[in-house]
Amino acid sequence: MTLNVGIVMLVHTALHRAEQVARHWAGAGCPVVVHIDRNVPKDVSARFREALGSDPLIRFSRQHKCEWGRWGIVAATQDAAEMMLAEFPDVRHVYLSSGSCLPLRPVAELAAYLADRPQTDFIESATTADVPWTVGGLDAERFTLRFPFSWKRQRFLFDRFVELQRGLGIKRRLPNGIVPHMGSQWWCLTRQTLSAILGDPERRTYDRFFKRVWIPDESYFQTLARQYGVTVESRSLTLSKFDFQGKPHIFYDDHLQLLRRSDCFVARKIWPRADRLYSAFLSGASGTAQQAEPNPGKIDRIFARAVERRTRGRAGLYMHSRFPNYGWENGQTAEKYSVFQGFADLFSDFEPWLARTTGAQVHGHLFAPDRAHFAGGHPVIQGALSDSAGLRDRNPLAFLTNLTWNMRGERQCFQFGPADTQKIVPHFGTDPNAQVSIISGAWAVPLFKSNANFADLRTTAARYQQIESKMLAELRKPHVKARVRVWSMAEFIEAPMEPLQTIIDEIGQTTGRRLTEAPKMEDLTGFGQFLQNLKNQGMHPYLMGDFPIDPSPTNTRRKPRKPYLVR
Repeated sequence: MTLNVGIVMLVHTALHRAEQVARHWAGAGCPVVVHIDRNVPKDVSARFREALGSDPLIRFSRQHKCEWGRWGIVAATQDAAEMMLAEFPDVRHVYLSSGSCLPLRPVAELAAYLADRPQTDFIESATTADVPWTVGGLDAERFTLRFPFSWKRQRFLFDRFVELQRGLGIKRRLPNGIVPHMGSQWWCLTRQTLSAILGDPERRTYDRFFKRVWIPDESYFQTLARQYGVTVESRSLTLSKFDFQGKPHIFYDDHLQLLRRSDCFVARKIWPRADRLYSAFLSGASGTAQQAEPNPGKIDRIFARAVERRTRGRAGLYMHSRFPNYGWENGQTAEKYSVFQGFADLFSDFEPWLARTTGAQVHGHLFAPDRAHFAGGHPVIQGALSDSAGLRDRNPLAFLTNLTWNMRGERQCFQFGPADTQKIVPHFGTDPNAQVSIISGAWAVPLFKSNANFADLRTTAARYQQIESKMLAELRKPHVKARVRVWSMAEFIEAPMEPLQTIIDEIGQTTGRRLTEAPKMEDLTGFGQFLQNLKNQGMHPYLMGDFPIDPSPTNTRRKPRKPYLVR
């Protein structure tokens, strides 16, 4: 028994699957007209025709060369639809599908659904102003410019010709005042509407215009259906999802329950090797008859989450779908971390003190010239992250990203200084996860303690000061997102407990308690004279602040004064 719905199939690949689907449609009583892309090898096409040629409900239309974004797809659809209308007069609706489409519900349900809506056209059709899904920068211009070159094969000529037309202000006139509409290629039109489109006296005019439109298969029938349709429902009965780049989602075996949940009649694009899907939906088991309305919105939330995960992902995790696109990283690092500059120079036991006080993972100089000084002196830490300076310096940001990702759940703290690799400094500034604390000029303390040749010390001090000055300038730029705190050395040693308390509170690994233990500060006796000697030799050490030549000792108590009575 022939049903009231006819199927037009456009096939170009995986013909063995297209054969299965065509037999399924025909076996349920639906006439099928198949168009085979002229690009398909002749021997493959011949075998496909021979396999289906004996079925009285299957026909083959004239072949066209089909290329994405070109007129051939529309021409193939026109010829196949004309054959359907001419050879199967009982068909009331024509359903356009592809060789990669798969029926999800019994064919009888689709026929009954359409029989209840004899004058309804199901075709996604919206004006360019209302279409949010165009990808590639062309919406209204796809109708007002000409596109004689292939976007896929002649991209350079395509782009240059678009630029030329824009520069010259060329705009095409729309024939007969039609309003361009766009939408999914996969529609289901009534016999009345489709006959009016294909038999329109102005068809040659419309065809000539749309032959130079970009991606005409998404606008030709979508526009003309508005001219003749009695009742147009701007939606497709085919489940067809696209990603953020405009590429179709492919359904695999593990999408079985997802497809069933959609209640759609047909889905595309199905992976050719999804044996489980083809077996489940083409088995002929109708199950309980459904009257459910096709509702792809049921699974839109899942697709939205998939797009979100693909485009944004998890913070600090670089994936092939985003890398190396700048700005797609969803955070340079996975978790907050702390950078300390000058603290290990000023305090002899700063690293073990910080580890005891906060419970954080405290490393040495991770960006030291010789190697990365991991906590405990380990050469390799969690995630197979090596201490090799060569590997680290190939991509310092990737090293830092891997560190925070591999050790997430535990606050990472490390030392930094002007002797370290400076390529990482701009990344500190743009990373909201970074807490950078700097005692400017504290790098001079190890030089003071070294007792090296003073001429060499002066040269090194001048170089370190220049490096630190550039770092401070980088971290003071308007676009900086890190939490940056800077104290001059003279300012810090006046009252060290207050800034230390602030830093510990911000790390937040322990409950907010007042510090009862302070790290041991280096003996700075004579340090002021050391700075004066640098000045005397022509080097101006300004980053330390107004440091006195003979500062009062910070670790000794003054002799208490005797109380006295005022009468």
